[in-house]
Amino acid sequence: MQSTTELFEKFGPKLKGPIPGPKAKSIVEADDRLISPSYTRSYPMVAKRGRGVRVEDVDGNEFLDFAAGIAVTSTGHCHPEVVKAIQEQAAELIHMSGTDFYYESLVTFAERLSKVAPMKGPHRFYYGNSGAEAVECALKIARYHTGRQNIIAFFGAFHGRTMGALSLTASKPQQRRRFSPLVPGVTHVRYPYAYRGCSGGPQSEEAFALGCARYIEEKLFKTTLAPEEVAAIFVEPIQGEGGYVVAPTIFMQELRRICDKYGILLVADEVQSGAGRTGKWWAIEHTGVEPDIVCMAKGIASGMPLGICMTRAEIMDWKPGSHASTFGGNPVSIAAALATMDVLEREGVANAGVIGEKMMTRLKTWPSRHPVVGDVRGRGLMIGIEIVKDQATREVAGAWRDRIVELAFERGLLILGCGETSIRLAPPLIVNEQEASVALDIFEECIGQVERENSLAESLAASAV
Repeated sequence: MQSTTELFEKFGPKLKGPIPGPKAKSIVEADDRLISPSYTRSYPMVAKRGRGVRVEDVDGNEFLDFAAGIAVTSTGHCHPEVVKAIQEQAAELIHMSGTDFYYESLVTFAERLSKVAPMKGPHRFYYGNSGAEAVECALKIARYHTGRQNIIAFFGAFHGRTMGALSLTASKPQQRRRFSPLVPGVTHVRYPYAYRGCSGGPQSEEAFALGCARYIEEKLFKTTLAPEEVAAIFVEPIQGEGGYVVAPTIFMQELRRICDKYGILLVADEVQSGAGRTGKWWAIEHTGVEPDIVCMAKGIASGMPLGICMTRAEIMDWKPGSHASTFGGNPVSIAAALATMDVLEREGVANAGVIGEKMMTRLKTWPSRHPVVGDVRGRGLMIGIEIVKDQATREVAGAWRDRIVELAFERGLLILGCGETSIRLAPPLIVNEQEASVALDIFEECIGQVERENSLAESLAASAV
């Protein structure tokens, strides 16, 4: 068995100098002058090239990437099969526009996706360029198909930043600030965020989740929202930006019951949780619930721009001209997606389940050993770690969370925050056990340093009194 030192030397980051280096600093300074300040950068990582789970910056420092471009590079950076598919397609045909002409690959990819769909077929597919576009499509088609105007979404949800998707989003005030009026007809209700909603064990958490779903029928539908005017319920089976919060099975089952009872469409936003990330093709499969519509993007094409809305065939009943996208289903993106499916079907989905379980086994011990770790949750390689000031009160610790993320970057590990006070782990699905072990070693070291810093600060404050 290899020692910790040997593992780190072989599978760990390779840092050559100060982080960030001189080239990175120069580019960040230019970026500050020229690029939209609306982007949310957590640290000055200036990427140059990537291979597998590793990313090299412009100064030659090599990082372990456990953010995967926000859960996008599902097959790892520049997987040779994906690169080959992109190169071959780019040399053949880059664009013709699938809205006015035909591509054989649109059909080929749709047929393959249909085979792994989380609901019974037949199915139809719409191609766009991003997760937000997939959500926009779902929003429009829900209204078109049902003839109804209202939509239900959840607090903590992130569905995108285009105006329709933003109207469903309820993650952070800044995402919506000064953009009103948004698309009308959207009502937000509580998501079953058990760690923030109840303090009991599994039984009380189940009751809490059930109550969140039943609130729709027992309160909304009896006071302010006529059920026959609700077109769809949009739900993330695992909230991404909201904190990597897993929806309990009973919650999803109750949503399905409500939708069936009132003729409402159930839309699963699998933009971040889909494409094998949870150890199954779709996170909703863990609950046994079948959606009516699925939105996907991110990891489905290994970094090429592609967003897809998949529905049961009878739902996509709109007429030509109702919706389209010039670049949606671009031949190069579809080629990348087909190659991505090959890798995921062969190894990625299963590996996400295996490595994710090994990581969770270790992470589940952290709350008992680290006072700042309040909760660990997730499925497969979609794992959230909630940082708190006090485990008893569960007080949020956003600044401590940010400090841990910063320290990880300085040590060569790329991770990102999510929610108010959580950290997400979302490495490429081809990550191996050794890389995962080294990443957790670095992560835990950063947590330990923050705990020591906090302890020292408390001691200094006490001595000053």
